[in-house]
Amino acid sequence: MEQAAWARDLAERLLAKPLPRRWAHTQGVAARAVSLAPILGEETDTLTAAAYLHDIGYSPELVDTGFHPLDGARYLRDVAGADERLCRLVAHHSCAVNEATERDLYDALTKEFAPERRELADALTYCDMTTGPDGRHLDVHERLAEIHSRYGPDHLVSRSITTSTPCILAAVRAVEAALTDVRQGGSGEVVTDPQGH
Repeated sequence: MEQAAWARDLAERLLAKPLPRRWAHTQGVAARAVSLAPILGEETDTLTAAAYLHDIGYSPELVDTGFHPLDGARYLRDVAGADERLCRLVAHHSCAVNEATERDLYDALTKEFAPERRELADALTYCDMTTGPDGRHLDVHERLAEIHSRYGPDHLVSRSITTSTPCILAAVRAVEAALTDVRQGGSGEVVTDPQGH
């Protein structure tokens, strides 16, 4: 858990005081990541580190574009010298390309950061989208409803979440299926429908 410990310290420094609720969410997402060890094995450390870092772009000292996945990934790359995979996971977490499109930042996001391997990206989406703002575990549908209620129907975050919903649900289903498979003695491999259905 070498990367995860480093990521936890960095995220705590950036989020705990200025954004305590965001820090609570982050800790919950990281706990969900640790719970995926049966299907991720050695990649659990990378996922847990990404879970700690996924929302650092909300930190007041990092805000640049106002799009937290891009701001966080740029900080990790340019200032923190983070592993390239962590930067990609943070940049693209929870189907971020759709919000990037809403913010006219799609080109910046996709030119600077290639997507990470689908299975790992899906695992991070699962962790984020099954954890509420206070760090509690939520069903994905409750989480989606919570986001919509927090931002309101006309906000660009709500619009991008609506667009992202099929991608989010497919990621959650893939991870849940892999967890069920491993509990039943299978390989536990995360298999994603390429069409996102």
